[in-house]
Amino acid sequence: MKEFFTVAVLVGIAHSGIRLAAPYLFASLGEMVGQLSGVLNLGVDGIMLMGAFAAFYVVFMTGNLWLGLLAALIVGALMGLLMAVISVTMGAEQGISGIGLYLFGLGLSSLLFKTMIGSVESVSGFSTLRIPVLSELPIIGPIFFDHSVVVYLAYLMVPVSWYLINRTTLGLKIRAAGQNPEAADSLGVSVNGVRYITVIYGSAMAGIAGAALSIGLLNVFQENMTNGLGFIAVALVYFGGWRPFGILGGALLFSTVNALQLWAQVLGLPIPSDLAVMLPYVLTIIALAFAVRQVRQPAALTKPFERGE
Repeated sequence: MKEFFTVAVLVGIAHSGIRLAAPYLFASLGEMVGQLSGVLNLGVDGIMLMGAFAAFYVVFMTGNLWLGLLAALIVGALMGLLMAVISVTMGAEQGISGIGLYLFGLGLSSLLFKTMIGSVESVSGFSTLRIPVLSELPIIGPIFFDHSVVVYLAYLMVPVSWYLINRTTLGLKIRAAGQNPEAADSLGVSVNGVRYITVIYGSAMAGIAGAALSIGLLNVFQENMTNGLGFIAVALVYFGGWRPFGILGGALLFSTVNALQLWAQVLGLPIPSDLAVMLPYVLTIIALAFAVRQVRQPAALTKPFERGE
């Protein structure tokens, strides 16, 4: 156990925690915007899988990482459009339609992988971008300033999301659509239009989250590689109280515990591997149980809106 508490290992765990939080941040921040407008999208995991495959396949064929990221964004947005048509225009029950979208993404990504690639391959993903001077700082430098551009972008989206929600006219419309859509409609806000925008945006972010996984962290694609990550991302929205910085805290908590169990296995600590893998999920459930009691969800979340009701 002594080797677990060395500076090198603790810095490694912190560095891994920062890095592993990137997909959660992209997916959770996008889902937060959709939920604030009144739409719950449980299809995040399936969208991430499609985004992960699209990004990986484009990079595998072209070698262009930015084209891969763009492909993931477009695929995610298209799946968001599908979700919006079903849940906003058709008024379907959002939980059921989201699960359907997840199963669609899971099945289609698996089919495309088998037919278009066939076996597990690897690509050259985003390389580390060390921030001059800052990355040389002892302890702090390796933890915070020695990551790929995808990781930096994920953390940049936290203040961007805060500004969007709290300091823009669109953010005001989003919050109005999720809290009191009838009042928003009476003031000339297109509630369904706002919901379309937020669901498509959130799904595009989920697509990028998938790309962050396949070409940002692992540099491979395999079937069901998200392993439920999208559902954790949805839970983090509740954990964070629909606030970007709250979501950041939740994402770091989960990713750091995940990094902890990975390092425990690498160092060969006498902890059953199954128990170590379970630890992040158990902690998330416990933390979520306490967090949900202290926050209030958007009043119109999961409730379809029709003018004239």
